[in-house]
Formats: sequence, C-alpha cells, structure tokens
Amino acid sequence: GAAMARSAGSYAQLLAREGKFAIIKLPSGETRMVLVTCRATVGVVSNVDHNLESSGKAGRERWLGRRPRNRGVVMNPVDHPMGGGEGRASGGHPRSRKGLLAKGYKTRNPKKTTSKFIISKKKK
Repeated sequence: GAAMARSAGSYAQLLAREGKFAIIKLPSGETRMVLVTCRATVGVVSNVDHNLESSGKAGRERWLGRRPRNRGVVMNPVDHPMGGGEGRASGGHPRSRKGLLAKGYKTRNPKKTTSKFIISKKKK
C-alpha cells in the first residue's frame, strides 16, 4: 500500500532521477530520495476540498471520536505545566501535559538510518 502523500488532496512531486534514486518533494516540503524501483500512482489523491469542511457542531466531532479540547492555560497547576496563576494569567512557555516543549520541538531521531535519504528538511 501507499506510504507517502496519502491524505486527501495531497501529492508528491518528482523532481529528478539520478542513478537508482529519484528525488521527490513531499507535501511537508521535505525533499528526499526514493528508490526508482518503487511504485507510484500519477495524479492527486481525491477530495481536494476535504480541509474546507467544517463539522458544524460539537456532536459531529464526538461521533468521530474527537473529545473536547481544553487549553492548558485554563487548567490548574496540578493538571498542566501552563495552568494556574492569579486571575487570567497567560501561559508561559508552551508545553504539553508531560512538560515537553510543544512548539518547534524536533521529534525525529537524528540517528535513524533513513536520515541519509533526506536531502532537505521541511521549510518553516
């Protein structure tokens, strides 16, 4: 089955072919090398306007299994690193519930063996 560019309306661009590798630009903006022997489908994944759909009401989100999302700032310090404070306090440094950085924190392991196939990381 497909492994890259699978979500609705997405596509990957073939930039070049060099020897046994092809250079592909992914929807994230990352360019990487893929073996030429790999299969690909030409075209765009269907339902391009999927991201424009709005659920309309909270109940429809619940049918899809998406629970309500509270901001960490409105919680108590016991529940979230950004909670607490006197009055309406702003959050401080963006953190997850576990205290890890929430924005701009790199999650990919640099020692991963497939890192050698990535030519350029995604653009901010």
